[in-house]
Amino acid sequence: MRLKAVLRSLLLAYGLTGLLLLLLAFVLFRFEPGEGTAAAGITFIYVASCLTGGFAAGKIMRKDRYLWGIITGLSYYVLLLIVSFMAQGKWDMTFAHAVTTFFMCLGGGALGGMLS
Repeated sequence: MRLKAVLRSLLLAYGLTGLLLLLLAFVLFRFEPGEGTAAAGITFIYVASCLTGGFAAGKIMRKDRYLWGIITGLSYYVLLLIVSFMAQGKWDMTFAHAVTTFFMCLGGGALGGMLS
């Protein structure tokens, strides 16, 4: 039940990520706002997706909600790193960016779990 809950919440989080990335790509293509807007959009997508996944995990588990939100955020981050590494074939992230993304994913997941 626990693994199933995390997998379902991860599926929701990555589904939302895909939709939001498509929307961001459209906005960037259509309006050409600049690099800062792209970075802010990606940051928003990470946090919103982890928040949604943590919320779903908390609703499913109903106990220790923040903990399941953190686990979902951590799983999102690990999967993000694995897919990024496989797509590029090398580590292409600075240490500061990796740490910042780690805390964004954990914080978003924990907040989603607490709000559930």
